[in-house]
Amino acid sequence: MDQPIRITAEPVDTYRCKFVLNTLVLPSALRRFTSAADAQGSPLAENIFAILGAGITEVVVSGNLVTVVKNNPAPWQEIGKTIGGAIRLAIAGAQPPIAPKLEAPPAAAEPVDDDVLYDRVAQLFDEQVNPMVARHGGRVDLIDVQEAVVMLRLGGGCQGCGMADVTLRQGIEAMLHQAIPEVKGIVDITDHAAGANPYFAAAKK
Repeated sequence: MDQPIRITAEPVDTYRCKFVLNTLVLPSALRRFTSAADAQGSPLAENIFAILGAGITEVVVSGNLVTVVKNNPAPWQEIGKTIGGAIRLAIAGAQPPIAPKLEAPPAAAEPVDDDVLYDRVAQLFDEQVNPMVARHGGRVDLIDVQEAVVMLRLGGGCQGCGMADVTLRQGIEAMLHQAIPEVKGIVDITDHAAGANPYFAAAKK
């Protein structure tokens, strides 16, 4: 046979009272309800807010403690038993007296401004990309960033180079995705046919 539920009312002042139970109501965390609408789905809080004429403004549940706040100056003795009955009814029901708190969905990531991305990409080109391609006598110029897509032009030994596509995809694009994952892709606007001194000559067809 289940242990009978005992509730002790401990008024804090005219407007706040603690109801101490001999059983856990909410094993972990704390739930605060500030209106009947807020209490929907949690029978214990719903029942307390539904007490007519009580002027309930807040219900706080933690462990074996239920704290009730009202705006009615009437003595707690007048509604204490009614609140105790509302608590017992909720605990005896088939539904959990307090519903689990719903976690807020993660906020959608805000799109990164293209100007901000431009500055980050320019810094990466200066510090990492150009020192890498300079070993082959080349350079990479950042032209623009539009809707997170990087537009660039290859120069020097990279212009017309037969390995330019490998440099772009396996070198530059890979570095961009690792360092600045917000970048969606790259567009090469180089006129490779005009390259005068490629590091690797393009294969003849």
